[in-house]
Amino acid sequence: MEQYKVVVCDHIHEAGLEMLQNDPQIDYVFAADIDKTALLDVIADADVAITRSSTDVDAKFIAAAKKMKAIVRAGVGVDNVDIEGCSKEGIIVMNVPTANTIAAVELTMTHMLSCMRMFPYSHDHLKNQRIWKREKWYGHELKGKKLGVIGFGNIGSRVAIRSKAFEMDVIAFDPYINASKVTDLGMTYTENFDDILACDIITIHTPKNQETLNMIDKEEIAKMKDGVVLINCARGGLYNEDALYDGLKSGKVRFAGIDVFIKEPATDHPLLELDNIVVSPHLGANTFESQYNIGTQAAQQAAEAAKGIAYPHAFNLPIDESKIPPFVKPFLEMGQKLGFLASQINKAPIVSIKVSGGGEIAEYLESLATFATVGAMAENTGDTVNYVNAEFIAEERGIKVEVEDTNVASPYKNIITVKLTTEKQALSISATIFEDDVQRIVDMDGFEVDVALKGNMIIFKNTDVPGVIGNVGTILASHDVNISDFRLGRNDKSEALAVILLDSDVTDAALDELSKLDACISVKAVRL
Repeated sequence: MEQYKVVVCDHIHEAGLEMLQNDPQIDYVFAADIDKTALLDVIADADVAITRSSTDVDAKFIAAAKKMKAIVRAGVGVDNVDIEGCSKEGIIVMNVPTANTIAAVELTMTHMLSCMRMFPYSHDHLKNQRIWKREKWYGHELKGKKLGVIGFGNIGSRVAIRSKAFEMDVIAFDPYINASKVTDLGMTYTENFDDILACDIITIHTPKNQETLNMIDKEEIAKMKDGVVLINCARGGLYNEDALYDGLKSGKVRFAGIDVFIKEPATDHPLLELDNIVVSPHLGANTFESQYNIGTQAAQQAAEAAKGIAYPHAFNLPIDESKIPPFVKPFLEMGQKLGFLASQINKAPIVSIKVSGGGEIAEYLESLATFATVGAMAENTGDTVNYVNAEFIAEERGIKVEVEDTNVASPYKNIITVKLTTEKQALSISATIFEDDVQRIVDMDGFEVDVALKGNMIIFKNTDVPGVIGNVGTILASHDVNISDFRLGRNDKSEALAVILLDSDVTDAALDELSKLDACISVKAVRL
């Protein structure tokens, strides 16, 4: 009977350890208490490692793990895992995305109640200071208050359901879901973020990415009603911490409940100086039930991965290159990029994803569709979508995924098109690969272009009139944004489309100024 070595690098629930111990094919090594430098020797011949936040899967770890097939991150976040580095070495990275859902939901409700009734402070007053002063602790009720929920996924939706049971008026903002997911629960769905900012209490439940980092900053807080209560039990940095501090200090934000910080441990954080904040040390997963679920699910995934049975919740399931020609892999990567790009341009609940292709690549459209689906859903599902579950998540969300062999004459040897249809519009992007794996967009919604598929971009659609290119360049220059490439396409409707590559990010102020040009039809900033 073949043996597989699984190293547990951080503490998990005993039930998970017992599962590994009792599996006759698993050579289980508990290494949670050893020095992280010594750990590198232990993982040298390991097939699978189970890690948590205490172990960084960095370049040193990956270099030491010479035989490793997979890494199971026992939890949701994979911020401390170098996924790209693992991919280069053929190491599959998996997580346990739903094991702590209820724990995170209930912690959010705890923070909400604590902020409204100041329980931690009244507790300290009586328990530690031995002062009985009831009149000092008048709070507010949840009933009748308007709750704004940002992100209506597994956790946000459950927080909303529990809040409705408190007779709160719940309004949700999530541009990546169908509105009926909210309205069917008797709640209000909004596409206007200002509706959220007008709420009495705001709680955020989004993944952390470039779109959501500092999603609530000083400008958003300024728009909020005086005395708003803010909750964050999701990811540090979704609220700009400096802006939150200023809001709490001024009283604009009456109270905040915070479980997560940008840098942890946050034992000397300025927010801790304030007396109108309730804090906890990242306890979202800290229930016995949650730890049991995380431990047992991580152990099961590790055993399955070690034996090559399955790779559930894999972020980077590698391709069996022995079964496909070498030219296919770059197209798969490109398909994912096209899906990701289309989802940024066409932001709305997705209805369908269609992948078509011409040339030899058309034989691999099913695989291309999987990669394109992962890319298209990556922005709105955060850590949950991967190559294994993309089809199931799409089906769950009512997203139709289809493929089509175009089989028509084309100047390109191989070409793929990703058509993303949302509730607002449809968008098609075609691309090909030239020699040396150079990926190029060749068509965007009927506009012929030729531009590299990389970097920061502006997609600017306008009426085809003189002076537009000069105006665009002048505006970007005034905002210190340098153009690295400018590609223009035109159609027979007197419209033009510019794909502009930039050397840096573009500010909202610059985009706003571009949108006010008379010729502008639409403008979007995207990144790859």
